[in-house]
Amino acid sequence: MANLNIDFCGVRFENPTVLASGVLGVTASSLKNVVKNGAGGVTTKSIWLEEHKGHKNPTMFGTPHFFMNAVGLSDAGMGKAKDETFPEYNKDKPAPIIASIVASSFSDFERLAEQINECDVDIIEINISCPNVEDEFGKPFGCSVVDSAKATQAVKKHTDKPVIVKLSPNVSNIGEIAASCADKGADGFCAINTLGPGMAVNIEMRTPILTNRVGGISGPAIKPLAVRCVYDIYKATKLPVIATGGVLNGEDAIEMMMVGGRLVGMGTMVYYRGVEGFQKVVEEMDDWCEKNGVKDLEEIIGVID
Repeated sequence: MANLNIDFCGVRFENPTVLASGVLGVTASSLKNVVKNGAGGVTTKSIWLEEHKGHKNPTMFGTPHFFMNAVGLSDAGMGKAKDETFPEYNKDKPAPIIASIVASSFSDFERLAEQINECDVDIIEINISCPNVEDEFGKPFGCSVVDSAKATQAVKKHTDKPVIVKLSPNVSNIGEIAASCADKGADGFCAINTLGPGMAVNIEMRTPILTNRVGGISGPAIKPLAVRCVYDIYKATKLPVIATGGVLNGEDAIEMMMVGGRLVGMGTMVYYRGVEGFQKVVEEMDDWCEKNGVKDLEEIIGVID
């Protein structure tokens, strides 16, 4: 068997698969169940300072080719995370936990960072890139070089934990944005968030499928874009990346690592393969390594020039 252990920002993961934010990340029990089913680590659903309602149902649907969601970053707020989610997860903690945080202002990011720094989490993820809340907050911070850097700086100055930035594909130069975050102290990145927003119509009902009309696009259709974005980020910064977007199987994960991913995030995969898909992807990665003479995943990370 190949060595599938990965060091990411000083944190050891048993294997490179990580639950992406937004999927099965609401409760400690659901997070632990993901690890039980093979994930090397988990990311919480994005946490707001206060409760955020999100959008009304229907908020998601899928096809064989793509998935759309307009959940709207619903969350119970930082209080629940501090009092319930983190303490429960860290009882017999099964794997590293990444705390995703989201805010509509730099000052709220600062307050979140101060509070999350007191919690037993391994890494902080700054979500500055969700495309389906633009009607509430305008363009995400992740669409601006300046704002991305400011959000990174706001969090970094209030925590001593590793900070990664979740970037948007909806930009002309993602490498430039990554470099601006790196200049302000980012320790790594998660890329990509969902693409869009996109829209789909129920032609029998003559109405948009999602109540919000538009939503972020994920799933197999976006993988080539995700691969290119991870490549651009890694080449621009040489910092570790959680490569996310359209990964459904072991070969997808290997491809992501070859362009610079150290970990591989999966969320929509659960829709197609179930939560047990994490273990299947790990096994498929190990099979690929055996067939191709790879003894350690470090041999393939960032090999694409």
